Amino acid sequence: MAEGHHTERSYDSDDSSDQLGEATMQVGIDSFAAAFEESSRAVSPSDRLRQLVEQIEHADQVGLDAFGIGEHHRREFLDSAPAIILAAAAARTNRIRLTSAVTVLSAADPVRVFQSFATLDLLSQGRRR
Repeated sequence: MAEGHHTERSYDSDDSSDQLGEATMQVGIDSFAAAFEESSRAVSPSDRLRQLVEQIEHADQVGLDAFGIGEHHRREFLDSAPAIILAAAAARTNRIRLTSAVTVLSAADPVRVFQSFATLDLLSQGRRR
């Protein structure tokens, strides 16, 4: 998963307890959807987004617990609409939790942001938290 900007994070969840009531660690990845890889700037933006969705699908297959997409409104990032990227991933994954790593509320109507992520929650059958 050679994505430009990844951060590993443990996620706390109400349902992440074992039978003894002890919390279990969950592991996930955050991505800022860099418009290019460090090894190649010749990849088209549509190919980079396709690769990102494939990376989320792979993360689901290997058992990671969560994948978060940040939000940026700069030329070198492709994640200005993270709910749409996560919706594409929801269609190709089964169990990984899909989440926002960063939401810029000053760049959008907060009600619309809520509605977009609520729709993502429906599409992913509750995997958006």
